[in-house]
Amino acid sequence: MNQNDLQAVAYEVIDTPASKKVATLWMQNPPVNALSKSVRVGLLENLNKAMADDSVDIIVISSKQNLFSGGADISEFSGGDLEPSLPVVLDAIEHSSKPVVAVLNGPAFGGGLEVALACHYRVTFASNKVGLPEVNLGILPGAGGTQRLPRLAGVQQALDMIVSGRPVAANKLTGVFDLVVDAPETLLTRAIGFCEEVVAKGGQVRKTCDVQVDASSAPKELFEQYRKGLAVKARGFFAPERCIQAVEASVALPFDEGLKREGELFMECMGSKEARAQQHFFFAERSASHVKDFDKTTPVRDIQKVGIIGAGTMGGGIAMNFANAGIPVIILELQQEALDKGLALIRKNYENSAKKGKLTQEQVEQRMALLSGSTAYADLGDVDLVIEAVFEKMSVKQEVFKSLDAVCKPGAILASNTSTLDIDEIAKATKRPEDVIGLHFFSPANVMKLLEVVKTSKTSPEVIKTSMKMAKKINKVAVLVGVCFGFVGNRMIETYGREANRMMLEGATPENVDKVIYDFGLPMGPFTMGDMAGQDIGAFVRESRREFIKHDPTYCILADKLVEQGRVGLKAGKGVYLYEAGNRKPIPDPSVMDLAKQTAADLGVAQRDISDQEIIERIIFPMINEGALILEEGIAAKSSDIDVIYVYGYGFPVYRGGPMQYADEIGLKTVYDAMCKYRDELSEHGKNWFEPAPLLKKLAEQGKRFSDL
Repeated sequence: MNQNDLQAVAYEVIDTPASKKVATLWMQNPPVNALSKSVRVGLLENLNKAMADDSVDIIVISSKQNLFSGGADISEFSGGDLEPSLPVVLDAIEHSSKPVVAVLNGPAFGGGLEVALACHYRVTFASNKVGLPEVNLGILPGAGGTQRLPRLAGVQQALDMIVSGRPVAANKLTGVFDLVVDAPETLLTRAIGFCEEVVAKGGQVRKTCDVQVDASSAPKELFEQYRKGLAVKARGFFAPERCIQAVEASVALPFDEGLKREGELFMECMGSKEARAQQHFFFAERSASHVKDFDKTTPVRDIQKVGIIGAGTMGGGIAMNFANAGIPVIILELQQEALDKGLALIRKNYENSAKKGKLTQEQVEQRMALLSGSTAYADLGDVDLVIEAVFEKMSVKQEVFKSLDAVCKPGAILASNTSTLDIDEIAKATKRPEDVIGLHFFSPANVMKLLEVVKTSKTSPEVIKTSMKMAKKINKVAVLVGVCFGFVGNRMIETYGREANRMMLEGATPENVDKVIYDFGLPMGPFTMGDMAGQDIGAFVRESRREFIKHDPTYCILADKLVEQGRVGLKAGKGVYLYEAGNRKPIPDPSVMDLAKQTAADLGVAQRDISDQEIIERIIFPMINEGALILEEGIAAKSSDIDVIYVYGYGFPVYRGGPMQYADEIGLKTVYDAMCKYRDELSEHGKNWFEPAPLLKKLAEQGKRFSDL
């Protein structure tokens, strides 16, 4: 018996007031009680120890931590010693001759809940959260969860939990728990009392595997309804359909055969590219916060009060993030009318959330009470962090930072929400460039999870660390990047819009380009996205970059012509598409293709049929190539950071893992060869925009991946 294995599961015999002996198996594997090999061995050996002790009346499995178990150790998915497997451990628990009670003193997810389902009894407290989130990793519960949960909770509840992966409060989950106490403080005492009752009644062993699935909870049409509901929500994902099939097996097959079917479906999922992508993204999101710019000794500044410059849509959305986290905010606008309008819009947003049941009216008032307004810079003298969200023009932002430098206290962090401008230049307007940083929120700022934290050449490690920590507090996923045009996200999306516009000039219809990209997995195609955001936004950015794009007379020329005609998108009722009043559905407009034909003729661009494959390669591959340049330049620290930015900021499908993981999956040589092909075939356009990045070329030639860096 390995001593380390036993340390992960402590063994204690508790004498109850009624003189019963409870052998308690305490899981203690920080930080989340992952069911790694040491825990599985510890559970199995301590279970056998309790079974062999004639004085033990009943067995409890619980946790020494403030959660029961976060589930499987995902790091073991890539291989290693998996014996004993979790299904083997759970089979031993279920077939114990002494009753086994799971006492859930905190959340139980994935394999953690599967442990509880294999026990004979389950006890927890009302607000405790449990769930089977495996679908979020591209897999399904593989230790009997799809077979045991329907037997206890019914098929409908089981489908809801397994297919969605969403956690459920214990008091909302019927049929699973034998005792649900009101408060966690009373849990252990009540659990001991419950154990005494079980023993007093004869110590019955109730195996979940012996429970028959309630047929009335699984009408024939239930599974088909589920499939229809998933058609849009789960498009592109591999695991949800397999989750449904596994639950179907619990209804159609005996328990042992159902387990076998679950195992087959689990292995199908594990072998899928979608699972690889989703698991890559799981680790990518967590590693984004691990940065090299500071160490454990780097201090963090206290953010007790925040200032926001600008009460527009973006400024208001940013302010809501801090109010939601209980941090007071003062919003500055130079005109009282603009300030009042901004605060009224924030209230309207909160009121709408209240109408949908997401907030109580009391919470609305609490959050509004944290927001105040001012028209005087002097009122920002006591803020710990100030974020400007004003017009995207260098001279305007420099003027704002000059004013902030004059009024803000020493140590206050001065942040810009710019999406493209050089923050080093903005910082020069202050006498404290080490306190200046970019905090690029994505619109709508109160909804989107991504925050690009942009360090300048002089930003101090203290300011970086404080910003990264602050992001967690306001429920954002922060990614640290460097300064360049557009940083990471907008620099890469530039290639996306450029190629879409160029292909329209070459004869591809906007609706076909958008359909191909939607089918690839993005929430909308480039032309729909441009219309929704406003075609004038892109035109404004292009105006600021004329020097960089003047060598290409075709560069987004159709988009510029449409803007000149007032066709700026949804807000004008016409852009690349037409829109009916009050309806966001794009309507193709033949006149746009007429304009493309005439413009192409004027510029000497030949029109032709463009295949779906070419659309994907020319829109997605240049983004990947730009990502390679970003990595070479050190703008992003690692390729997985780019993936986090693209999934959370731009809706890149998580089942593809992000653009860099997608490239790794299909092979960098595939991307490199396509870049070379278009460079050579697209004449001047190819020479301008399809030269492979040196890093892409090097990795492709070496047979390596971005993740190898």
